[in-house]
Amino acid sequence: MLQTQKSYKAKKAGPHHYEIKGPNTPKWYVVDVAGQVVGRISSMIAKMIIGKHKTTYTPNIDAGDFVVVINADKVVLTRTKMDTKLYRDYSGYISGLKVKTAREMLNHKPEEIIRRAVWGMTNKSSLANHQMKKLKIYAGTEHPHKAQKLLELPVAAKRRSHLEQKNKTPKA
Repeated sequence: MLQTQKSYKAKKAGPHHYEIKGPNTPKWYVVDVAGQVVGRISSMIAKMIIGKHKTTYTPNIDAGDFVVVINADKVVLTRTKMDTKLYRDYSGYISGLKVKTAREMLNHKPEEIIRRAVWGMTNKSSLANHQMKKLKIYAGTEHPHKAQKLLELPVAAKRRSHLEQKNKTPKA
């Protein structure tokens, strides 16, 4: 008789959509996005709040972690995206379309740039709505989540900015 290993599936526990107690309780991570490219850092953040970085990832259960993003006003957009990338909001009424460039959005609501980029990388479902509530974005370095014992992201999850790589001088 063959013995097979039992696999673990994350369980939905109550209205939170994630386990409150146990080994799979969500952790809190802090990410400093100053000087980071929006798309690259957003894909990493989306992976963390969805839970794809864990071995217990289950597509229909919220197994992700909380992510606190600081310095959202210092993100970088590559090439000419500052002036050519457009953010559109439609009220539903005739002539209710409002269009802003990335530069205007960065000056007005810098948190919204990262929120929309991460939302674009999630599944569009009610589960994604719960997962997006785990994303806390702040324009400056101050945030009210100091009591949650924030962890730095694992080194493997971090990506260096292309600007840091350009400014590196080769060793002689």
